[in-house]
Amino acid sequence: MLRTAMAEHAHHHEHHHHEHHAPERSHTGSALKAATALTFAFAIVEAFGGWWTGSLALLSDAGHMLTDGLALAFAALAAWMARRPPSERHSYGLGRAEIIAAFVNASAMLAVIVVLSYEAIARLHEPGEVNGGVAALVAAFGLAVNLGVMRWLSPHHHDMNARAARLHVIGDALGSIAALVSGAVIALTGWTRIDPIASLLICVLIAVSSVRLIRESLHALMEGVPQGLSVDSIGSEMARVGGVVSVHDLHVWTLSGSRTALSAHVVVRNLAHWEALRRELQSRLHDKFGIEHVTLQPESGAQPLVRHQARH
Repeated sequence: MLRTAMAEHAHHHEHHHHEHHAPERSHTGSALKAATALTFAFAIVEAFGGWWTGSLALLSDAGHMLTDGLALAFAALAAWMARRPPSERHSYGLGRAEIIAAFVNASAMLAVIVVLSYEAIARLHEPGEVNGGVAALVAAFGLAVNLGVMRWLSPHHHDMNARAARLHVIGDALGSIAALVSGAVIALTGWTRIDPIASLLICVLIAVSSVRLIRESLHALMEGVPQGLSVDSIGSEMARVGGVVSVHDLHVWTLSGSRTALSAHVVVRNLAHWEALRRELQSRLHDKFGIEHVTLQPESGAQPLVRHQARH
């Protein structure tokens, strides 16, 4: 009966934190929706500009922006799904949709990079005519749009889903810079090979960020310990709380793009003091490690063979 009561208290505390952070996730979804609409609109403008001027860098950036519009729409859908309440079939809710969206979007970026690289290499061998001045002008407008979208998404850097969406936008911004520079160089010198060379350089930069995000999202899907956290450090911090003897069966994993969960068995000196200890433990975990969803199992009696103890 005591452990059942403690579990009920712990879950009640968690729902309080969940409600507190719901508006923040709502703002993330709103930013993604606005970014999606603006990105789609300018992708059409840039595609027309690329066709008119003959700029591969501009056409590549337009295709990139179209892909990014789809990626942002997917990210917005995932953010909406993550806000859905838990159900009997999904007791944690649908927060993992944000991690899946991050993985899919980062993987899509690699596919886009392969296509753009192929086109750039082909254009190196057979340079085409490019209206550099107009291409640079359209690219400048595209860069302004990208910077505006990045500003909307920048407050949500803690969210893996928003970071994946922002990666697409950063790729767009770099593509716009490449198109702007190459257009200006062509207008001034007539050297058209700068166009595919700029596209290849941008592809390399985006590929590095995409691979990094794919690794992080796969790690989260495999329920690995979130980046920047250490099970040993967390266990030792918990064991420092007065009245706690040791901590064992400690698990930390990612629930959604921005939420971390923890479960652990806590050996205490006196179960009568558990309620105060629980509040202190949850407070420390939230303040020091940003962990919101906490499930703790109190224990008394024999010590476990494997445990975390306070380091002095």
